Amino acid sequence: MRAATLAIARFPGRVHISSSSSSDSLCALFPRTFESLPCAVVISPSRSFSIGSRAPIEILVKAASGEPDRLGDCPFSQRVLLTLEEKGIPYNAKYVDTANKPDWFLEANPEGKVPVIKYEGKWVADSDVITKILEETYPQPSLVTPEDKASIGSKIFSSFVKFLKSKDPSDGSEEALVEELKTLNEYLKTNGPFINGDKISAVDLSLAPKLYHLKVALAHYKNWSIPEDLTNLQNYIKLAHSRESFENTKAPEDVVIKGWSTHVA
Repeated sequence: MRAATLAIARFPGRVHISSSSSSDSLCALFPRTFESLPCAVVISPSRSFSIGSRAPIEILVKAASGEPDRLGDCPFSQRVLLTLEEKGIPYNAKYVDTANKPDWFLEANPEGKVPVIKYEGKWVADSDVITKILEETYPQPSLVTPEDKASIGSKIFSSFVKFLKSKDPSDGSEEALVEELKTLNEYLKTNGPFINGDKISAVDLSLAPKLYHLKVALAHYKNWSIPEDLTNLQNYIKLAHSRESFENTKAPEDVVIKGWSTHVA
């Protein structure tokens, strides 16, 4: 088992420094930092940041199922990657096969969950905790969402999962999802284009990956799509998914489809 490098081709126009290492050397080097491990250092040229002021953030994210060299389908991992990208923070990303978790990963994170970052010499899990740390440590540009807007759209993902897994067309799961999408659409009508108005914020970086999974998985497994008359929501998705940060961090559609296959069997 080995940790894979980020695919350099997925980050056009960026600076990359990569090296390679065997799986044996990877396990032998742990728990040392990733400076000697296979990685790609990603630096956004669009942000003003001195790489000499801080070492790149070390982050562990999900690898594609059965393909350790490809980025996996975890929306929570993408949320953290989006935060790093939007803030222009250099980072070393490692792909982890979460179906066959290697010992070095479990040593770093006994719960075996991704994403995980290394912060002040310790491994920290949970995307909520990680993004809070990143906001406090790198306050500019600010991605803070006002408290009264932080829960907007929060029920969409669970509604999507219930509908995706449903085998009963009369169980109301589709209608429940549509109602959640309509609620977001109405909110965006008077508050958009993003949830915090003109400025993208943390809540968008959490919701955008989930909406991506919703669109891809439901189109494939249910031949279903978000109603076209939800124009404010459609515009929101287009804006969020067309950002460079999203393009740089999204899993390929085939990986997302494969990732959800076990939930619809």
